[in-house]
Amino acid sequence: MLNILIVEDEENLGITLSEYLTSIGHQCHWASTGAMAKKLFTDKKPQLVLMDIGLPDTNGLDLARTFRAERKDFVLLFLSALNDPETKVQGFEIGAEDYITKPFALKELIIRLDRIMKTQSILDAWPDEIIHGALKIWFKRFEVQDANGAIIPLSQKECAILEMLYKNQNNAINRDEIIEKIWGDDKFPSNRTVDNYIVRLRKWCETDALKTIEIQSIRSIGYKLVINK
Repeated sequence: MLNILIVEDEENLGITLSEYLTSIGHQCHWASTGAMAKKLFTDKKPQLVLMDIGLPDTNGLDLARTFRAERKDFVLLFLSALNDPETKVQGFEIGAEDYITKPFALKELIIRLDRIMKTQSILDAWPDEIIHGALKIWFKRFEVQDANGAIIPLSQKECAILEMLYKNQNNAINRDEIIEKIWGDDKFPSNRTVDNYIVRLRKWCETDALKTIEIQSIRSIGYKLVINK
């Protein structure tokens, strides 16, 4: 079961999502305005936020930034009729797990929620804090700390990729295996998509001049995480 906050000003869609997700076992809270959403976010502490962008009293992107400043340990999905690339990029920069364009099928949303629940259960099994030299990992909080002390939020996919590499440290992981494990059958990205996620994770570990954690490229295969003790 997920604790879900639905931020949607379209009444029919808001009610439909809330009733359907509740019927399959999730706990849902529906807000039709940004003001309502802020109160519910603070009071109910949702694990997942389904965020519309065109709200009557605010912009969903700005509201998501406010939520991220308050808490990092929640999954963010945008549900929007806006389909322009720039808006999508802004959403992913905030740390969105996905951006689903309206109209969408409920089955499409459920597939994504199922994958989120599976990933969440895996991440919850890790210790609260993992330390290697000057680097820290908080899988449950979707955060890492670089060697300069900066806290870096991770999207769920970034966190899941790091977890997969960390769990299989010193072993090469194929890009196709990463895609199958992290994205599943519902949405297949290219190998280049995986490479882009790796770039950001590398920026984090490369702040450590001692190279305590390295993410190495394995030519024509994929990647390997190595811990140098």
